[in-house]
Amino acid sequence: MSLVANWSYPTAIRFGAGRISEIAEACAAAGITRPLLVTDRGLADMDITARTLDLLDAAGLGRAIFADVDPNPNEKNAAAGVQAFNEGGHDGVVAFGGGSGLDLGKLVAFLAGQTRPLWDFEDIGDWWTRADADAIAPIVAVPTTAGTGSEVGRASVITNSETAEKKIIFHPGFLPTVVICDPELTVGMPGFITAGTGLDAFAHCVEAYSSPHYHPMSQGMALEGMRLVKEYLPRAYANGSDLEARAHMMSAAAMGATAFQKGLGAIHALSHPIGAIYHTHHGTTNAVCMPAVLQFNRSAITGRFDMAASYLGLRGGFDGFCAFVDDLNAAMGIPTTLADLGITDIDIDRVVEGALSDPSTGGNPIEMTRENTKELLLKIV
Repeated sequence: MSLVANWSYPTAIRFGAGRISEIAEACAAAGITRPLLVTDRGLADMDITARTLDLLDAAGLGRAIFADVDPNPNEKNAAAGVQAFNEGGHDGVVAFGGGSGLDLGKLVAFLAGQTRPLWDFEDIGDWWTRADADAIAPIVAVPTTAGTGSEVGRASVITNSETAEKKIIFHPGFLPTVVICDPELTVGMPGFITAGTGLDAFAHCVEAYSSPHYHPMSQGMALEGMRLVKEYLPRAYANGSDLEARAHMMSAAAMGATAFQKGLGAIHALSHPIGAIYHTHHGTTNAVCMPAVLQFNRSAITGRFDMAASYLGLRGGFDGFCAFVDDLNAAMGIPTTLADLGITDIDIDRVVEGALSDPSTGGNPIEMTRENTKELLLKIV
């Protein structure tokens, strides 16, 4: 089977090994002539970044880079990025990296032409309509991990550094014009990042599949995304050079992020404040939370996951699925508690309040209250 394709759902995606070579063509398709490549500090000096800059430079597009991006990007990173974009006279962004680089890159392209402050565009009601849509710069997205799926998302997750809260900034214009999904860019990921990002993609699929909202397209995509993770994440983890496994995981990441248009839930509602306050890796935090959340939602999702287990080739229905999740986490060295993740003195009430105010709560199949959310959190501390 050929793992090369051109897709337009939800946007134009150039998928396949080696397709980073088309970065200049992607910029041309997006109308970008003076791109700013936005990535995180860890990627700034890596060979894949240098090669991408070389390709841009050779095409006469320059080699401008902004990499002052934290693992959980915040409003200070955004302000610095906007300044670099405007002072450099750029007309578009190449968002390059994992979730942090992609989210910050999309936000820079969005904010550079706006006159209102960042938090005026939080994903609350119709706040996105406050933006000047015509002032949003075009975006080409290039993921270098297989996890968040931010390359196909209409939002960025940004931490408010003053309140230690993760906020979702949304606008349809965040959706990149062109995405290059080149699995060769993920080959160098270390095992713990492969695990954490891959389980982030899995969490997106699990929560989208669990959500009570109606979206059959997302439902089908979430189910197949779970299958791809089941089949190929262990392979990618065991052998980082397995390009077939890397490719299928890159697909699963994009599928999970597309599927969660249907909704997220308690996994993300918990992991967002935990990550914002304690600076934990997002995907790994999701994986720690997942077993307890599955049991929390048990009464509402058993029948649905009985069907999923059958599709995934797992015996035992819902309980078999939960056992698979436990085994997958264990095989990849995922901690079973937040204490094992390094959080030894957690502020229970603060995390609970953060979870209840997170927009992900709206997609959980069991209503989250102060009492049951605290009880849930205590199961994973």
